[in-house]
Amino acid sequence: MNSESSRRNFLAAGLALPAAGLAKPAATPLPAQASAQKAPEKVKLTYRTLGKTGMKVTSLSFGCMTASDPTVITRAADMGIIHFDTSRGYQSGNNERMLGGALKGKRKQAIISSKTDGKTGKEALADLDTSLKELGTDYLDIWYLHDKNTPAEVTDDLLEAQRSAKKAGKTRFAGVSTHYNMDKMLAYLVKLGQTDVVLTTYNFAMRNVALDNEPARIVDMTAAIQTARKAGMGVVAMKTLAGGLSRVSRGDRLYGASQNAVKKTFSSEGGPLAAIKWALKNQSLDTAIVCMTDHEQLDENLRAMAEPYTQKDEQLLNQLQAYISPMYCRMCGACGGVCDKGVPVPDMLRFLTYVEGYGQFGLARERFLELPEHVRAIRCSDCGSCSVDCPHGVHVRERVLRAQEMLA
Repeated sequence: MNSESSRRNFLAAGLALPAAGLAKPAATPLPAQASAQKAPEKVKLTYRTLGKTGMKVTSLSFGCMTASDPTVITRAADMGIIHFDTSRGYQSGNNERMLGGALKGKRKQAIISSKTDGKTGKEALADLDTSLKELGTDYLDIWYLHDKNTPAEVTDDLLEAQRSAKKAGKTRFAGVSTHYNMDKMLAYLVKLGQTDVVLTTYNFAMRNVALDNEPARIVDMTAAIQTARKAGMGVVAMKTLAGGLSRVSRGDRLYGASQNAVKKTFSSEGGPLAAIKWALKNQSLDTAIVCMTDHEQLDENLRAMAEPYTQKDEQLLNQLQAYISPMYCRMCGACGGVCDKGVPVPDMLRFLTYVEGYGQFGLARERFLELPEHVRAIRCSDCGSCSVDCPHGVHVRERVLRAQEMLA
């Protein structure tokens, strides 16, 4: 299998999306040619129980954010993948419509989750009704309050919206997704006791890092996940590829003169597969949603359930982490989240990852435009030095400048 080609196609598929989103897929069977080429094969699947929900899921799930080919989703379901994750905000809502079409006739065998960015209960419930319509279903299995990174963002109003949605049968379980300050958010949600499932950033770049400016605090996401799972919360991982593997595969100029060597090392020797296997070796993690845009990626990623994590994988990820460290934000919270001028650094670097790692310029631009106008007007080039000193060595000023140049 040519992993380099797979990840290059991954980026190309994202960049090929029309500005207005995907057209509504026709509710027709797979083309005969596609079915013949990619008939369901027998693969080794492993299953875990999603917290106290009792739902059985495959340890690898399908992240639909960058998906553009519904036949890949249909084939994944035919091969036994159970859980499919989307959001109201992905591709201006068209991602839900595509997923619904791809799973037409398969609803009973699938676990579907979606998310709302609504700031009030009323906005969230309106999003939920739209999600159900676009997906062509009467209910979600998991409905997430999306991108909640501080306790204050998980308001009583939003929690009441989730409770009412469960009572009305529109969702079976309530979830919260978190991108930043994740270990503290998991602890808070466990204490709150209102969340059935948490969706959290988790990848090999977050391995037990002691923060220089907080010597007493160790960011240990593996331990945080184990604690949450022990309390009965279902735990789903996202961003398991650490946002950098697409760049490595295509030899992005960010890697300078050594880019060809980097590309050869990580794309030919299974960097993406190693990253997924690293996440899955945490048995307290119930499943990892991984974005897949073509059949080759699906085939490669499924191997993560069947193959053990090896010393070779560890060495590969150690090398990869050294390369991505100047660029990849761990969302750990060490910087306080905002520079002296008011720029939300982790958010800006996450938006940049959408472009560079996933080819999702439209999504990045949409998220950037949601920032307050005075924040969007700030330029790092006006500052002589940066007030944010990342303990992981991220070149914050360079990265935020790049995000501003691309998105502003």
